Amino acid sequence: MQLDHNKIEKKWQDYWKKRGLFQTAEDPKKKFYNLVMFAYPSGDIHVGHCKNYVIGDVYARYMMRRGYDVLHPFGWDAFGLPAENQAIKIGTHPEKWTLENIQTSDESLKLLGISYDWDREVITCLPDYYKWTQWMFLLLYKRGLAYKKEAYVNWCPGCQTVLANEQVIDGICYRSNCRATIEKRKLNQWFFKITEYAERLLAGLDELDAWPENVKVMQRNWIGKSTGCDIVFKVVGHDISFRVFTTRPDTIFGVTFMSVAPEHPAIDELVKGTSFETAVRRYAQEATKKTERERIEKTKDGVATGCYAINPVNGEKVPIFVADYVLPEYGSGVVMGVPAHDARDFQFARKYDLPIRVVINPPDGQLSVDSMKDAYEDPGVMVDSGEFTGLDTAAGAKKVSAFLARKNVGGPSVNYRLKDWLISRQRYWGAPIPIIYCQKCGMVPVPENDLPVLLPKQVTDFVPKGRSPLAAVEDFINTTCPNCGGKAERDADTMDTFVCSSWYFLRYLDAHNDKEFCARDKADRWLPIDQYIGGGSEHATGHLIYFRFFTKVLHDAGFISVDEPAVHLFNLGMVLKNGEVMSKSKGNAVPARQFIDKHGADVARLTILFAAPPEREMEWSDEGVTGAERFMQRMYRLVTENREVIKEERPSRISKESEELYIKINQTIAKVTIDLESFKYNTAIAALWELMNALYGSSVRDEVFGYGIYAMIHMLSPFVPHLADELWSSVDGEGSLVEQTWLEYDIRYAESKAKIIVIQINGRVRSHIEVTGGISEEEVKEKALGDERIVRHLEGKSIRKTIYVPDKIFNIVAA
Repeated sequence: MQLDHNKIEKKWQDYWKKRGLFQTAEDPKKKFYNLVMFAYPSGDIHVGHCKNYVIGDVYARYMMRRGYDVLHPFGWDAFGLPAENQAIKIGTHPEKWTLENIQTSDESLKLLGISYDWDREVITCLPDYYKWTQWMFLLLYKRGLAYKKEAYVNWCPGCQTVLANEQVIDGICYRSNCRATIEKRKLNQWFFKITEYAERLLAGLDELDAWPENVKVMQRNWIGKSTGCDIVFKVVGHDISFRVFTTRPDTIFGVTFMSVAPEHPAIDELVKGTSFETAVRRYAQEATKKTERERIEKTKDGVATGCYAINPVNGEKVPIFVADYVLPEYGSGVVMGVPAHDARDFQFARKYDLPIRVVINPPDGQLSVDSMKDAYEDPGVMVDSGEFTGLDTAAGAKKVSAFLARKNVGGPSVNYRLKDWLISRQRYWGAPIPIIYCQKCGMVPVPENDLPVLLPKQVTDFVPKGRSPLAAVEDFINTTCPNCGGKAERDADTMDTFVCSSWYFLRYLDAHNDKEFCARDKADRWLPIDQYIGGGSEHATGHLIYFRFFTKVLHDAGFISVDEPAVHLFNLGMVLKNGEVMSKSKGNAVPARQFIDKHGADVARLTILFAAPPEREMEWSDEGVTGAERFMQRMYRLVTENREVIKEERPSRISKESEELYIKINQTIAKVTIDLESFKYNTAIAALWELMNALYGSSVRDEVFGYGIYAMIHMLSPFVPHLADELWSSVDGEGSLVEQTWLEYDIRYAESKAKIIVIQINGRVRSHIEVTGGISEEEVKEKALGDERIVRHLEGKSIRKTIYVPDKIFNIVAA
């Protein structure tokens, strides 16, 4: 008898919807917020996308059966560059392309039988959502956490927009369809002051015990806390001072030059009108075209500015250079050149014949500049360092820091690698920035009751030209000042789509509220997220740090009671086909809808779940699909052919012949339960397969056998819910299994009673036998002497005696 998957799956999806089984309880008694990362609507989903949704659904269904009121919502991260670029390519509007994709993908997801509460669906490109994204911007603005400034920014020539530091990977655009080399441009842009939260973001990681360690390590490295010292160098002849951060203040007496990043804002003033101006500007312009990696790895070079700085500890004048190995992202974009004790500075000094002065000797030796092939960077003892001579590195660093603090020219300091989040984008398809510019009043935030600032739909030219397409839409740009009523202009840029995804988990809690982004009582009821699922470590220094930042801001502003968004985080591995990540652009995608039509949703789910541990990459294969179909057909046949013996109750009597099967049943329930809670879905399914084989291999069709099939049906429900509910119904089960309590195992039979006894002859292992505990020594002896291998080894020998260690060893002494 063959499974009609189309009929079965539609039947049960209709039942679940009619019964409202996945609608969220308004007043949960035992809440569980299960969240998968929402999706980008790039077209209809393929089976590679489905992994995220299926993994989350298995967990949600299991927790429902554990008695939790589960919130399991879904939505769409609908703004962003891919939609706009595709709209340009095919000559349509990004809104039309995006909303059509969402409708198509919604239909495909529903075919998978995912247990989403669709009433809470959010779509970030709709005004009822981005109104609150704009509200979030204004909240940060009011709290001094949103500001606009002119700065060198990451410019992607491919996307024709700026990118945040987190969106630049080794100097290349993060978008797989772009991969352009990033340039530096000086622009006036909006930033969020995430650096204000650097220490709290770092400290909070220690509380996230249930987050993957690799994600926490990546965030710690990205935040990049360094403890050291600030030192102020005044520039001769200018009202400029450079505040330099260093982790080695003990080397201050070894400074022989200063290096400034090409992007540093003070360069213009230093060289303006001098004979050095042309060379410095040319060098700085060329430097900003190089990737960060090129600047770090290439031979160190620079250009003189003709200016000098004063070393605050000894009053020496040292020359100032512009050097591209100095990056604006670290410290103040200025470093003190200590060539004897820093490898980069050593290369630079050798190239430009600058002095190299040893001020740290090894603990057991003495350095000579003439014989140095490289810098000495290890700790040691301070020399030629005035009153600090003779101190070791650690003590010297503290003493120098204290000295600088007393002189008001520096002191102990903490520096972070993390930089403020650049959120301006020169593209159309994003949430407009709610700021107005008035000639009389200056910069004015849009009043909250005037939100949302609607994205104009009449735009037809989305082609990036280095400025936002909105700048050319007069009806949008031209407005009136909310303060004075005079003529004014709107900000033409839109927000980084990561702003939308930094708070989406909150909107699910109160998706239809038009008065606030989320009522406080609903936030208190559901937060934090109990289980967050999706993506991989590529989100560690992007979304996963941004949404932690937003959570802390909203907590501090009194809107939510938690300052970390998620208790548990589970990252998923990618789905591959033919050794490459499944992708429509690579031509190896398997469309979900066509696959489900042909093979069924449960086959898709089982193929994904069984192929590999969820956190690892999996290879999609025809063999995996065939195996999943075979599993389901065998299970269907097992139930239909034995319907009359399937029993709900645990067996009242367990015969000797059925005892091992009953043990196997309870071991399987225990293993599947543990594996479900720890995302070891592939091994859970392997255990179910073993139990099915044991049931097929059973020669006794008694109560134990019937209960084993009943248990199988129960345990299948999170993995293949359509088949499980159909089989449940066929044995007169009521409703859906998601409404039933999860099976408990009989702890008395959760461990095998079979034992392996080693058989030895004169102390050497010759065989082994499997016995049931409680067997007598005579029975062991009888089995051992009847073993073919033992008989062979005893030929021509006589048994002198036997030694039995109960349930472990039976030794035959023979000669």
